[in-house]
Amino acid sequence: MSEQAPVVLVTGASRGAGRGIAVALGAHGCTVYVTGRSKASGDHPLPGTIYETADAVTQAGGKGIGVACDHADDAQVAALFAQIKNEQGRLDVLVNNAAAVYDELTMPGNFWEKPLKLADMIDVGIRSSYVASWYAAPIMTKQDKALIVFTSASGAVHYSFGAAYGAHKASLDKMAHDMSVDFAEAKSHVAAVSIWMGAVLTERLKMVIASDREKFGSLEGISESPGFTGDLIWALFNDPALAQKSGKTFIGAELGREYGVTDQGRQQPSYRDTHGSVPFTYQPTIIR
Repeated sequence: MSEQAPVVLVTGASRGAGRGIAVALGAHGCTVYVTGRSKASGDHPLPGTIYETADAVTQAGGKGIGVACDHADDAQVAALFAQIKNEQGRLDVLVNNAAAVYDELTMPGNFWEKPLKLADMIDVGIRSSYVASWYAAPIMTKQDKALIVFTSASGAVHYSFGAAYGAHKASLDKMAHDMSVDFAEAKSHVAAVSIWMGAVLTERLKMVIASDREKFGSLEGISESPGFTGDLIWALFNDPALAQKSGKTFIGAELGREYGVTDQGRQQPSYRDTHGSVPFTYQPTIIR
């Protein structure tokens, strides 16, 4: 592999888990492209911009590059990957984190009683991950090593906040599996995995907890820091056995135990232990 710093793209990284992942990978010396729609304070109700995240990546020890990109616009995504290829000549890690998440997701009620805009989790969240991977694959398959990561959650296998959220997370896990089949068929050295993050203590989650402490207050004690998954991704990327992990969905807390990665000095609880939830095991049948 080239001696240059690993080149990473983290989508949806103006704030939240995406920002944490980007900064963590910056701390490992990566060049990190940060995408999102927030270019200036006030562009979103929550704080954070792509440029602030890029600066934080650089301050952490990497090189942050902010690129404004609406991942619902295929032309903007195409331009993003053309820029990365032109400037770096490679892409080592793609972290598919962009999604349309609204405050109404956690409101009470059945799916038909919540705003129809929650369907954007399907229209934007699933499709944006597919499109980004579609543009990344031709770059990555020419390399000696590359990794695509989908940021998912246990709602892929149990009810969580309704059908839109569940469909989004289940689709990400399945894409990791199916893309790995194609990468193997192409005899490439690209791995695709999905990682179940825990409750990530972002600004949004802090607002949710504050809105109903009786219901959500317990999350504070078990929440993951936004950078934890970034450290796991770095460990995965450097695992000599990465190829054998391709196509699988992992519980982030369990990857932490495997790699000896702690979150602010502590081991995070696994959904396997707390909820009895484990990722699906997909069947080996391949129909082409």
